[in-house]
Amino acid sequence: MEYKIMIVEDDQNIGELLSEHMEKYGYRPYLVKNFDDILEEFNDIRPHLVLLDVNLPKFDGYYWCRKIRKISNCPIIFLSARGGEMEQVMGIESGGDDYITKPFFYEVVIAKIKSQLRRIYGDYSLKVSERIVELEGLYIYPERPELMYNGITVQLTKKEAILIEILVKNYPKAVSRQLILEKLWDDEAFVEENTLNVNIARLRKRLEELGIDNAIETIRGMGYKMAVTWRN
Repeated sequence: MEYKIMIVEDDQNIGELLSEHMEKYGYRPYLVKNFDDILEEFNDIRPHLVLLDVNLPKFDGYYWCRKIRKISNCPIIFLSARGGEMEQVMGIESGGDDYITKPFFYEVVIAKIKSQLRRIYGDYSLKVSERIVELEGLYIYPERPELMYNGITVQLTKKEAILIEILVKNYPKAVSRQLILEKLWDDEAFVEENTLNVNIARLRKRLEELGIDNAIETIRGMGYKMAVTWRN
């Protein structure tokens, strides 16, 4: 399996050196260039692990770590010149899995990446029975979270996994927008209407990556429903 590593580092030289080491060890690095919206970059890349600098333009790494944690459990390793105890505590409390201070040895970074990947995806991961939701050959793995069809797999965010599970379990019935909002954001007092539209659009994009078009229908005045458009 080729793991995708998202590198969020505003020092271009360090970022490029990290990328070179990732490639040397068989990983697929993605070096972020636009720091305005790291969460959007994360959603586009769907990495297996994130290397996250603390000192970033606009918002710091702690902020973006908390944002990522709302939608994903993928390992996050902080990289920072801030080596103080409180900084490291803040990194862990923000949702980070490890904290590496600069300057660092690149081999140490690789070792820590390997350790985190084994912990989450490999030999050290917790072996538990896994739920699988299926509809006409389309498989949802909510705990991963992943979507698979015809041998092709795409990664989902937590919200996308919950959303498609709701639609599939209610197939062929439509599901109201209100019910979906309650299932997705039951811990938030107010969610903008457009937020659901964005998540629906992203889920449609994930399905298109599997070669499935027009599978989520908009039911005017009510909500959404699944349509089995991929069945031969």
